[in-house]
Amino acid sequence: MSYSIKHIASIIHADATFFTEAEIEYLLIDSRKIIFPTASLFFALHGPRRDGHQFINELHERGIRNFVVKKSLDTSSFHDSNFLLVDDVLLALQALAAFHRKQYSIPVIGITGSNGKTIVKEWLYQLLQSDYNIVRSPRSYNSQVGVPLSVWQINKQNTLGIFEAGISTVKEMELLENTIKPTIGVLTNIGEVHSQGFDNDIEKLKEKLKLFAHCEEIIYAEDNLPFPIHFPNSKLFSWSRKNKQADVFIEQETKTTTATSIILVYRNKSYSIVVPFVDAASIDNSITCYCVLLAINYSNDNIAKRLLQLVPVEMRLQLIKGTNNCSVLNDSYSNDVSSLGIALDYLKQQSGNNATTVIISDILQSGLSDDELYQQVAIQLHERAIHKLIGIGENISKHHFEFVNIQKTVFFSSTEQFLENTNLHQFKDEFILLKGARVFAFERISKWLEQKVHQTVLEINLSAIAHNLKEYQKHLLPSTKVMAMVKAYSYGSGTAEVARVLQFCKVDYLAVAYADEGVDLRKAGISLPTMVMNADEESFDTLIEYSLEPEIYSFHIFNSFHQYLQQQAVTQFPVHIKLNTGMNRLGFEPDEINELSLQLNQQHTMVVKSVFSHLVASEELLHDGFTKHQSTLFEDACKIIEKNIGYSFIKHIANSAGIFRHPNLQFDMVRLGIGLYGVDSADENILNLETVATLRSTIAQIRKVKSGETIGYNRKGKVNRDSLIAIVRIGYADGFSRKLGNGVGSIYVNGQLAKVVGNVCMDMTMIDVTDIENVKEGDVVEIFGKHLAIQQIAEWIDTIAYEVMTGVSQRVKRVYVEE
Repeated sequence: MSYSIKHIASIIHADATFFTEAEIEYLLIDSRKIIFPTASLFFALHGPRRDGHQFINELHERGIRNFVVKKSLDTSSFHDSNFLLVDDVLLALQALAAFHRKQYSIPVIGITGSNGKTIVKEWLYQLLQSDYNIVRSPRSYNSQVGVPLSVWQINKQNTLGIFEAGISTVKEMELLENTIKPTIGVLTNIGEVHSQGFDNDIEKLKEKLKLFAHCEEIIYAEDNLPFPIHFPNSKLFSWSRKNKQADVFIEQETKTTTATSIILVYRNKSYSIVVPFVDAASIDNSITCYCVLLAINYSNDNIAKRLLQLVPVEMRLQLIKGTNNCSVLNDSYSNDVSSLGIALDYLKQQSGNNATTVIISDILQSGLSDDELYQQVAIQLHERAIHKLIGIGENISKHHFEFVNIQKTVFFSSTEQFLENTNLHQFKDEFILLKGARVFAFERISKWLEQKVHQTVLEINLSAIAHNLKEYQKHLLPSTKVMAMVKAYSYGSGTAEVARVLQFCKVDYLAVAYADEGVDLRKAGISLPTMVMNADEESFDTLIEYSLEPEIYSFHIFNSFHQYLQQQAVTQFPVHIKLNTGMNRLGFEPDEINELSLQLNQQHTMVVKSVFSHLVASEELLHDGFTKHQSTLFEDACKIIEKNIGYSFIKHIANSAGIFRHPNLQFDMVRLGIGLYGVDSADENILNLETVATLRSTIAQIRKVKSGETIGYNRKGKVNRDSLIAIVRIGYADGFSRKLGNGVGSIYVNGQLAKVVGNVCMDMTMIDVTDIENVKEGDVVEIFGKHLAIQQIAEWIDTIAYEVMTGVSQRVKRVYVEE
């Protein structure tokens, strides 16, 4: 269904300036996801870092002509677009979705609760899809923005809607209820998730129940609610393990290794069902779904057959095969005391007589004091006889004394510290529960523990690049721009592939070393403004043709480019002025600034887009005084230039380390380089950076070498015991430095480091795997990545991570992954 733009203006009570008629089918909140520009209406929402209003020019250039904006926006410069001006853009989005919902009389199931909303929604879809044309929330679209986007999907073909609603504080649910208008309400449970936004469980439940204000029927689990539910105008359908008067009373549960048989009483008659799950969370969610189907008049026999076909939904309680005969239960989707108990029960049920390990992060927003919180956690672990606890986070580490009853405990301040200080060989023949709040990124631990097989490649995790960008942006002011460095083939990672991610993530500028790198970007469809750091006379034609912006660092290059621009009759070409404030590499000297800026003002062939300099030692505390000296020189020079040319420009001096260590030097823009690729050059171990590049190879052959024999060229590798030597398919032609030979470097094999034996060859490297168990031909080994940091490789050969990354040969295949 589509709406005319004028109809939408009346629905959301907007002041409007109309240019043309338009029919709207799509609601757009992300400027990166334009598919049908002429039929889309953009809502300029304001987020924690980005304000949608700042993308209106870009959207206009890409064909969007319909906008909902705040009333204070000046729209006078857009004469060919429709603008709907409102007081609150988010409320306007919700109002439009609410109106759309009212156009359909189909039944709608609204789901809320602390846990299980997405699971119940997806399982109801699995159970009912054969009978209904169902529209449902995508993924976990249950927020103030996600709900209206979900509801907007309703069309005339749909015969049932299933939407979930999540809130984190008071006064949110009324807005979602007005948007969803459910006819059937489902309450999964009340737990500790998002407790921080409420005074207590009573207030939380009252707020969640507001979703059911106009429901004909409400289905819920009545056990453990802080007060009885009362809706005089709705039919209540409850289930319980405690109250025999509930609509469905759970009388008995019998678990096997793969399923649970349930005997229940409904309308004074006993029934039995089997659900293909054994963990408490899945059993509860299955029963809730069973009750929903009963409430809408499905027979027990019919429901029982359908329940057997349920399949797990990703994100929750996934049991995977791990390394060293371990099994990993990844329950990092949520982390609270209630769900911990459920996960621990599942862990114990699966583990049998095997050892159990729990890796748990700080529990956030519990609503409890830390003392009370971790006392409860310790009690739960002790009650289940957990063998080993690994605590990750500052708060749980501070409360290590609460866990004295656990056989073995170890604590780390961060996920990074855990990964850097733990080896895979420490886990063997055990069941491991991962229970981490999302901010701790436990998916890295899961992938580290998971058993995998890969090709011999340099794997580039594009999702990690986006993640690392955001990590640095957390330390930036909303107004601070980001220039991403993609020079040197994006530090060996692949220029175009990385640049596409950065363009999608809305960085403001790219920087390359040479013009031909910029040409590759343009040919790959990268349109971001791009600075060329080493422009010369030979590249001037290319700069103009491909709209690349040169760094001007000396009077020689300045005068040459000026003469070229004059010959081409080009004026106001964008350039970037490089100042030397102490690096003593490229750049204008302080005593040249006045003359440079006067010439810029007189000649008009160039326009200054930015002025910048390069910090010499921003990562080192020892040189913070010199960093301050550099910044003073830089600011003084910028003032002179700005005064003489008569206009302002972008100022930038901070690099990756400077972003974090010198927040006062953000100016208008920062340059993010090695940090983007997962290397914390400040070495503060605070940034939550993810590994971007993982170089893997495979073992070609394993041979036994007797004591006293030599290995490799020049007989440099000599063994003093009977040894097992593995030959790895990588050499110095691939970028594995010869300096790593003869025991200097190691390769990560089966959870341990194996020393390099003898000289590194052009195509092969030999390693000693005598003390490593279960090594076989074809095994994947890691040259650097998540288990063996690239910084460690650099340290071994007395260099820096930049050189190691950029040194990976182009003959090594790159594989790009997104998660």
